[in-house]
Amino acid sequence: MHLVDIGANLTHDSFDRDRDAVLARAREAGVAQMVVTGASREHSPLALQLARAHPGVLFATAGVHPHHATEYTDECDAEMRALHAHPEVVAVGECGLDYFRDFSPRPAQRKAFERQLQIAVDTGKPLFLHQRDAHADFMAVMKGFDGALGPAVVHCFTGTREEMFDYLDNDWYIGITGWLCDERRGQHLRELARHIPAARLLVETDAPYLLPRTLRPMPKDRRNEPAFLPHIVEELARDRGEDAAAVAAQTTANARAFFRLPG
Repeated sequence: MHLVDIGANLTHDSFDRDRDAVLARAREAGVAQMVVTGASREHSPLALQLARAHPGVLFATAGVHPHHATEYTDECDAEMRALHAHPEVVAVGECGLDYFRDFSPRPAQRKAFERQLQIAVDTGKPLFLHQRDAHADFMAVMKGFDGALGPAVVHCFTGTREEMFDYLDNDWYIGITGWLCDERRGQHLRELARHIPAARLLVETDAPYLLPRTLRPMPKDRRNEPAFLPHIVEELARDRGEDAAAVAAQTTANARAFFRLPG
């Protein structure tokens, strides 16, 4: 089983003590490539640094998460554009809207989102998107760039049936995480997952977050890592009534086409 983890926060300080071992475990588990999420001015350059240290295995995104939208100044925009000059940076984001936490004022979130969508237009790179409790405004902002954007994935999808079909109607991809394995909050995803067209399906851990609650044995530190991606794929395949190897092959092919990764 060869897999691509499209979203791993490997710059997180919880990996500072054993990052090389984490990468080795991922490789042993069949996770051949990982996209390191850049979600702030601080961490996007670190994501690129990691990708450059592991050519062909790690790749990076560069962007500013809505939680950090207030840091999106003209200087920040210039920094993001400089990062996107590097071939290891394969997508714009993580960017979008988050009205669940509201860590940044909503007008600032929308402005930062729009400026990053313009980077995607200018570079032709795909989008790595975040949306939580902001669907109507999210769709309105995206509509403002209709016809100008390339491929887009709504990563870590946790939303409703209506939201999912809105994304699919726009030919966007859906990123499935271990949220699927959460019997408290993710049960609805098990039914929805059956309706995602195979060609629009991507998988990710969002490590170190969203440790699959069905994982056995559970790691003592409760930290998620890319080596657990096969577990998510197995659960997803069961929910879709498909063979895990087939889901692995399909999502890997999708990820490599989406991010233009080497085979």
